[in-house]
Amino acid sequence: MDRVCALSRQRLARGVSSAYAPGVKFSVKSDYAARAVLGLSRHYAAGTAVPVEVLAVEQRVPAKYLLQILIELRAHGIARSVRGREGGYLLSRPPAQITLGDVLRAVHGSMFEAPAVSDPDCPPELQRAWNRLQRSLESAASAITFQQLTEEGAEKEKMYYI
Repeated sequence: MDRVCALSRQRLARGVSSAYAPGVKFSVKSDYAARAVLGLSRHYAAGTAVPVEVLAVEQRVPAKYLLQILIELRAHGIARSVRGREGGYLLSRPPAQITLGDVLRAVHGSMFEAPAVSDPDCPPELQRAWNRLQRSLESAASAITFQQLTEEGAEKEKMYYI
């Protein structure tokens, strides 16, 4: 994950808006939204709200941009906010019930768009192929829960300290 995050920062510094490999591209916003939910997942068991500033430092995300993303996640029922001195954000449901697909749809509406699908000049067999690819990506992202990601991170930390 550190390598991917470093790549994201390098590409952002160069003005490249995608976070991963050439080809299918995910935006920096997708990356930051996933990091925000992962960070909130790590705090879920405590049951306390996480201040935006704390989450921003933990996830290495600009606080102002993170706040905008959290507002979108709240609007889609993924996060909720708590006001006041002990305020911040928490997940609105358990991490096992939130998928990477949920987060990507919350910040972008659709995970993958192939303009050819709605292009009347695109051959039907190619349109069907694009549709299959879209369904595969959405299915894969919807199979990854933030509980799984949190557990993977915890296992990696345990192995690191042995």
